[in-house]
Amino acid sequence: MSNSSLRALGLAVALTIPWVVLWLCSELLPMLGLHAPVTLHELGPSAVVAVSGLAVLGGAFLLAWAAETAEKDVPRAFAIAVLAILAVAPEYAVDALYAWNAGIYEGTQRGIEAGNLAVANMTGANRILIGIGWAGIALFTVLRAGAASDPAVQSRSGWLRDSISIDTDISLDVVFLFGATVWAFFVPFNGGIDALDMLILVGIYVIYILVVLRGDVESEEAHVGVPAYLQSFPKPKRIGAVITLFVYAGALIFTAVEPFAHGLETIGTGIGVPSFFMIQWIAPLASESPELIVVLYLVNKARSTAGFNALISSKLNQWTLLIGTLVVVHSLALGEYGVLAFDAKQAAEIWLTAAQSYFALAILINFQISIREAIGLLVLFVSQVVLEYALIQNLIALPVNSHDLLLVFTGIYLVIGTVLLVMRRHAFVELLQRTTATVTAAFSLQSETAVAAEER
Repeated sequence: MSNSSLRALGLAVALTIPWVVLWLCSELLPMLGLHAPVTLHELGPSAVVAVSGLAVLGGAFLLAWAAETAEKDVPRAFAIAVLAILAVAPEYAVDALYAWNAGIYEGTQRGIEAGNLAVANMTGANRILIGIGWAGIALFTVLRAGAASDPAVQSRSGWLRDSISIDTDISLDVVFLFGATVWAFFVPFNGGIDALDMLILVGIYVIYILVVLRGDVESEEAHVGVPAYLQSFPKPKRIGAVITLFVYAGALIFTAVEPFAHGLETIGTGIGVPSFFMIQWIAPLASESPELIVVLYLVNKARSTAGFNALISSKLNQWTLLIGTLVVVHSLALGEYGVLAFDAKQAAEIWLTAAQSYFALAILINFQISIREAIGLLVLFVSQVVLEYALIQNLIALPVNSHDLLLVFTGIYLVIGTVLLVMRRHAFVELLQRTTATVTAAFSLQSETAVAAEER
């Protein structure tokens, strides 16, 4: 066991070494006044994509192993939340850069464009996470070889009705995500992302984390491979290994994904893809790749529940922290408080993203997602992107412009989502009751602990 685990760890680290060397040559040696044999800027985009892509792959495996190992000492929901934050850290970095530029160049055309790009990148990332992430992982889980042995996969009679069962423990995540989704519909009415949006959305995530931290450590689940090997360490050594893996993998992903995304953008624009389209779709797809790799790894180990929990946790922190903190970055760059403004097109993007989230949550409230529901998510996402691209490139003629097309798809998501929600209203009530009980129990436990401490 230990030899095979060490080989797996060594292979994952080996994938990251070329990027580490390249990054050190590009960043550290010039600072020391030393000549670097090769730098990031001297390589072509294809080489940069290859080297940084391998680093992202290796870092994703290290991140997954760290999260699985951590489940021995902290609540699983918290371990997954940490994994999700680190996996989407590059998306935060890219969006923060646009928000910063919007503040630096406030009042200029460049500043206006940067604000719009911040929103476009954010909405693109969120829609990719559901349209490709949730849908694609659900389809992979049900249709992959060996799915019959996965306890999360349920075979049901009827056309495309086989489904993946979701752990009811994610009730908390779903309800908090639903709350953030409802608020997101109101964001465009103020003409930009402001302090109230930050307080509400970041507040939602802070309360969520406080609740999951008060949860109990779950009964130990049997792990295999690297996590089992690391969990066999004494507690101090095990915690040190988890922290080291989290820090190293997080640093890798944080430094490698932006060049990976930029390289893809360069390749795309070189073959005629509009730069704005690349920033909204290709760059976020690259930045979402670590978490998708992590989830594929978990699903392939028949840990479908943990994999889907990670996707939902990623959506929650992107839909709260990512949006809420953009106004902070923008205000810091501006030197004073300022609303991160965006145009009518980006307002429609936010409404569409919120509507897609609403539809996806309506699917999940009965803690199952079937093949046909996953296909529905995927088809709606892909058709909107393809139609918008064709419209922008004048490849087709439609009776609506690109802005109106977004509103049309927003309406489709809202109608289907509302129909599902009405049909599953009893499941929704049970979901709310379960979450209320979880929150109440968590804070009651904290109060009892405080009283006991005072009595001692």
